[in-house]
Amino acid sequence: MSRSLDGLVLAPVADQAPGQVGTRTRFTYHEKDGEVWAEYTGGDVVRGHLVGTREGDRLDFRYVQLKVDGTTSSGHCVSTVVELSDGRVRLEESWEWESQSGSGTSVVEQVTAHEH
Repeated sequence: MSRSLDGLVLAPVADQAPGQVGTRTRFTYHEKDGEVWAEYTGGDVVRGHLVGTREGDRLDFRYVQLKVDGTTSSGHCVSTVVELSDGRVRLEESWEWESQSGSGTSVVEQVTAHEH
């Protein structure tokens, strides 16, 4: 199993559709005993939370977020944890909205201290 996500800060490597998570969004992850959770903010997201489980290198979680326009949305995501050659962590994600239509894939990678 890859190393713990606890305390890591990750960011998307590319912008998603307008009004969604993007390269300015930062996710702060926590992990303990198979549970994972994170807070995220940045870009069009004022506040977001995710919570779920980890089995091996597979994360399964649900997310909710509040956007700058005052709307809320929620969805489900399954991610694979990958360790990069430089030791950073990447999550390869497949997500689907539950509060609206839409689905897709995304990649978030650990950011270094100067990129926070």
